[in-house]
Amino acid sequence: MTSVQQWELRAAFARALSDMYGREVPAYTTLLRVSAEVNADVLAKQGAAAQRLGSIDRVTAERHGAIRVGTPEELRQVGQIFAGFGMHPVGFYDLRDASASSVPVVSTAFRPLDADELARNPFRVFTSVLVTDDRRFFGADLQARLETFLARRDLFPPRVLELAARAEAEHGLDGSDADEFVAGATACFALSREPIDRAWYDELSRISAVAADIGGVMSTHINHLTPRVLDIDELYRRMTDLGVTMIDEIQGPPAWEGPDVLLRQTSFRALAEPRAFTDGPGELRVRFGEVEARGIALTTAGRALYDRLLTEVDARRAESGRARTEVAAEVWRENLPGTEETLDRRGLGAFTYRPAPDARERLAAAAGPGGNSTLRGERILDVHALVTAGVALREPIVYEDFLPRSAAGIFQSNLTDAGARNDALTGADRDAGWLSDALGRDVADPLVRNEELTRASKQALAEILNLETL
Repeated sequence: MTSVQQWELRAAFARALSDMYGREVPAYTTLLRVSAEVNADVLAKQGAAAQRLGSIDRVTAERHGAIRVGTPEELRQVGQIFAGFGMHPVGFYDLRDASASSVPVVSTAFRPLDADELARNPFRVFTSVLVTDDRRFFGADLQARLETFLARRDLFPPRVLELAARAEAEHGLDGSDADEFVAGATACFALSREPIDRAWYDELSRISAVAADIGGVMSTHINHLTPRVLDIDELYRRMTDLGVTMIDEIQGPPAWEGPDVLLRQTSFRALAEPRAFTDGPGELRVRFGEVEARGIALTTAGRALYDRLLTEVDARRAESGRARTEVAAEVWRENLPGTEETLDRRGLGAFTYRPAPDARERLAAAAGPGGNSTLRGERILDVHALVTAGVALREPIVYEDFLPRSAAGIFQSNLTDAGARNDALTGADRDAGWLSDALGRDVADPLVRNEELTRASKQALAEILNLETL
């Protein structure tokens, strides 16, 4: 057995990237400090309730990063590196149509899949790849020159890829190899000091700042790192009070009185950083610090409802001109259940179930005379009745993934201009199947994965209580 398991490699990798990014972008260190202060205050105020969606140790250590690559081959290689850390591609995100700005990428997120691995360290990396053959952004001549430029670079050293493949195969590495792998992988995402061809970078920037950040340089880098916070509205206020310029609003669901669902995100604006150009010094604004608050995952039906609510918010805003946050909170109150129980009963929220410590005794009492009529004499698993009777405990599945519109909103909020996109032309086809082929790995569907977790928990509960599942 290897001496350093994959989750330990992953945790070390997340720490190393965070330390490096803090040195490169000092405002990120401020964001970490304020996030920790907010989390401590929420924990002191709410106690155990603050840890409903993850222990404070997990929340405090939690990060997600974002990187961008240019070609399917680069995507395949970075997928191998992340696989060495026990991180798998989950979800397909098309940001090309999710924003009014020019964002010519499709994305996935690499993260652990199993619940215990997520609990140990849930590090995720949102990874985007250019769509160089999408004619809405790149003409044939620019596509050819861009692909020639990208073909000349090597982002990931063979030794790092070798160690990654071994870590994946052996589920970890021994001591010195583990240290080398973490250090080597971290170095792959450091900001390069190699001079940039200004004319080439500017040409791509006129199409998209994102395209220039990917294809205008000979390396890749961490674009942002994201801590998790328990009260994102308070975080936003505190950062603003410190004089840090935040983007205009928090992306995702609104603040409201009911259960937190899915993902809320915000960031400080991209900072001007000195960069070397071939014709002299300059600066670029491409990197920022993001923060997130994670809520309850939704089922397929719940996500369909969420999409309808977004459409309703857009329609009401167009009619009234009111702020998005105000309209969204109104729409949420009208349409989304105000409790976890109702969210579960309506099949909108994703949950798992486990037996109470004295589940068998409670079941016997609940099914006896004077007990729960639904359970009396019934041998078919009814998780809602079992939870009501205190026989089972309902636990929300944390939303571990991302929202295309929110991700595009973060990108757009940190761009200096909208770029250029010709919507009269047809876009290039991309989907989860294309992504799987490019990676040489199956891209997991997060909705399906959550359904599997729910089903497995019901089956385990039924076996413990000697009940049948439908």
